[in-house]
Amino acid sequence: MRIPKAMFLPTDKNRESGVLLAVSSLPGKYGIGTFGKEAYDFVDFLARSGQRYWQILPLGPTGYGDSPYQSFSTFAGNPYYIDLETLISEKLLTKKECSAAKLFDTVVGEDGIKRPSSKVNYEKIYFGKLPLLKKAFGRFDTKNKDFQAFLKAEKFWLDDYALYMAIKDEMGGISFLEWDHDLKVGKKTAIAAAKSRLKDEILYYSFLQYLFFRQWVKLKKYANDRDIKIIGDIPIYVALDSADTWRNPKLFQLDKDLNPVNVAGCPPDYFAKTGQLWGNPLYDWNYHEDTGYQWWIARIKQCFRLYDVVRIDHFRGFESFYAIPYGNKTAEIGQWVRGPGISLFTAIARELGSHQPIIAEDLGFVTDPVRSLIDATGYPGMKILEFAFDGNPENDYLPFNLGRNCVIYTGTHDNETVVGWYKGLSPKYRKVVKEYLNIRSGREIHWEMIRYAFASVANTAIIPMQDLLGLDNEARMNIPSTLGNNWVWRMKEEDLTDALSEKLFNMTKIYGRL
Repeated sequence: MRIPKAMFLPTDKNRESGVLLAVSSLPGKYGIGTFGKEAYDFVDFLARSGQRYWQILPLGPTGYGDSPYQSFSTFAGNPYYIDLETLISEKLLTKKECSAAKLFDTVVGEDGIKRPSSKVNYEKIYFGKLPLLKKAFGRFDTKNKDFQAFLKAEKFWLDDYALYMAIKDEMGGISFLEWDHDLKVGKKTAIAAAKSRLKDEILYYSFLQYLFFRQWVKLKKYANDRDIKIIGDIPIYVALDSADTWRNPKLFQLDKDLNPVNVAGCPPDYFAKTGQLWGNPLYDWNYHEDTGYQWWIARIKQCFRLYDVVRIDHFRGFESFYAIPYGNKTAEIGQWVRGPGISLFTAIARELGSHQPIIAEDLGFVTDPVRSLIDATGYPGMKILEFAFDGNPENDYLPFNLGRNCVIYTGTHDNETVVGWYKGLSPKYRKVVKEYLNIRSGREIHWEMIRYAFASVANTAIIPMQDLLGLDNEARMNIPSTLGNNWVWRMKEEDLTDALSEKLFNMTKIYGRL
């Protein structure tokens, strides 16, 4: 079925801007960013600075590698982001208990004084924060009406997730693929026995989700009341070791033992010479189509409960996806397979309405069929300034080649910071950048790049917080296809200065984005 372009065209033509900052990167004294005071302070900073968007990374519970793109559930929230100060005020924890948890590393400054490290130590968060939340659960009245209403409202995903996590704990954290056979395949008698045996643990994991959603909804309302919209981020795929895969195996390309036939990733490109081997199970798109894409519709519907705008990662996978044989060590060998195309988005539009605020992450190797799909949906794509300066005047990412219906970034969470990128350029490409930006030195390279993003015709400009602060690659969020030292950067509380706010406000005003 051909969908008229007007069916999906966005209705908002305003010039706007915002900042990309992961929740984990917020400052604070408990080792990782949370939905606490510092999050509210950041919203206030955005409002003072004339911004209209706060873009975040996926909020799901993280697993192996601490990546927000490999979550134990596509519907659940990350308990690491629960604010402890709120629980102290509610008498579920004490300040002494929270201070004693040792949720961060310490570093010795030049003055010889020990101070908390600004980087996230996920091991310490796991072994320190979760026991605190368990204490809070022990003091919580589970007959609370709001809690009971939450259990009922979220039953469609919460029961499976809480059961999955409870069993996972019982099994020492191993993947569900290694569980006893009856539990692994979801045999009814085994599931019933687990629910009876682990009822307290199941309730505990439900309690964590209650805290997460209650705190997040309050923070989002605070942002919306100040005209700040949240851009949420969802991966196209779910993790292999997840409640989604375990309880819905028919959605995926799995063999009789529930092992993947092929897994997801990207072929070699700018980001990774041997490609990106993500390892996620691929969808059985025929099954999804036969069921009217109901799982996807439920997923997107949940996203719009949490966010105002949804960025879908790896959008090109809907046109065709890269299938890597399960067991391969790199992504160098694989094949492209046709995806669902426009039929998925037609189904979403019929169910949720035609003007859904969705951003299509269309980076990497983009073919004409991918461009046609994005044109058919009308969703804005992404343009990255760091990709613009190869000397080719027809480069899609150069500001003078952009259309209005796009979101321009200096870089993303997968890129180097602008300062780090510029430092690493060869003399040839550095010359191209200097000539294009009309600068003699790269001393203020981050602000020059921000200026060109804001001056572009793109309806929306989003700047990573690291680039606003002019930080080098020590502040880089992620190096694709690597493990260790990713997702750990945190902003410092003193970074949100009045001077920075004023400078950002003035640039926003000059280029018509207020």
